[in-house]
This record gives sequence, structure tokens and C-alpha cells, in this order.
Amino acid sequence: MKGILSDIAGFFMPRTCHMCGCTLRESERTLCVRCVETLPRSLYHRMPLNPMERRFAGIVPFVRATGHFIYSRNSELAAAIHDMKYRGFPSVGHRLGEIVGEELHMAGFFSGADCVAGVPMHWWKQARRGYNQTDFIARGIAEATGLPVVDALEASRSHKTQTAMTLEQRLANLAGSFRVKDPDALRGKGLVIVDDVCTTGSTLRSLAAEVAAAVPDCQIYLLSLCVTV
Repeated sequence: MKGILSDIAGFFMPRTCHMCGCTLRESERTLCVRCVETLPRSLYHRMPLNPMERRFAGIVPFVRATGHFIYSRNSELAAAIHDMKYRGFPSVGHRLGEIVGEELHMAGFFSGADCVAGVPMHWWKQARRGYNQTDFIARGIAEATGLPVVDALEASRSHKTQTAMTLEQRLANLAGSFRVKDPDALRGKGLVIVDDVCTTGSTLRSLAAEVAAAVPDCQIYLLSLCVTV
């Protein structure tokens, strides 16, 4: 009976790939296999002192850092990220998080990590949007790796959009934006901090600095779904 109802629902409301619009197979979720295979991987996790790590080296303490997909404007991936953030499609973030989690888990990126947390969003901004997309990315990574998601970080104040700002302006804009609300949850742990798109690295840099100051024995891993070049 369940299979019949599923077939009927599929006929009237076919499941389609969020990127290319093709009909999804039963085993596919949110994105089709072709689109998943053609996502632009950076392969930074295979490189010693990769371009992502160079953004943070000597500035904040971290174990490893990477951005998994290369972000470029006007690409299919950029359109999907825009939908994920602003058009009410957090499931895109969850699926991409699963993909990143699966691939980096096999590569050993999470070795020594104990938990995952998305970059927190101020409560007012999240109330207007309805969700925090990095939470969905973190949950996807958690499902792929078995690492738990921890609710230990918070955005203590709102900040302006940073699209047109320089690195220095972004850092000033983010000053005092984040707080570790549950230090005990991170003591002696390896924490993977997850962001959606890393441009200058200011968000991850600011948040990592707060974690390092509040919980000095926390081992920090920096992971962005996408990274600009």
C-alpha cells in the first residue's frame, strides 16, 4: 500500500533534481547522480597547507581546514546555494553536507574530531529566514560521519551583510558577534566548525578565535561547503 501511494504521489508531484530539473530516481535525493558527480571539487583536503588553510595559518589555531566545492558566480552550484540560503530550500544544504561528509570522512579529514557545529545565526535573522542553513549542512555531515551536532555556539549580536566589504571591514563588522555558550561541551573535544561559503575567511576566523579563547583545549577543524578562489 505504501508503495502504491508513493507511486501516485510521484506521478502528480514528481521529485526533481534541484540543479538540473531532471526526474530523480528512487535512490536519489535532492540532487541527481550526474549533478553530484559534476560538482566542482577543490580537492584541497589532499594538499598540505592548502589555499583554505593559508587563510588561517598563524592567525587562529586549527587542526585542518578545507573548502570542499569551488564557488563561482553564475554557476549551477551558486544558484543552488542561493536557493539554500534565501529561497527556503535548506534540504539542498543537508544533501550537500552529506556529500561533503561522505567524501571527507573517507579521506580521513575528520580523524580526531568529536562533534560538529554550524556557524550560528543571530536569532532575529534566523526568525526572519526561518532556519539557519549551516545547521542543515552540519546535520548532513553528522549523518554521513556519525559525529554528533553540538549546540555550543551562538551569535550574540547581529551584523551587517558583508558582500561588498574588505577583509578588514568584515572582521570589524564581526567583532563580538559570536560567543561560546556551553564551554563544557567542547572541553578536550575536536570541533568541526561548518560554514556555507568561505570568501575571505572572516566568519570562520572570528568564530574560531572565540572558541580558542573560551576553550583553549578544544581542537578546531574549519570546514566550508564552498570556497571562492
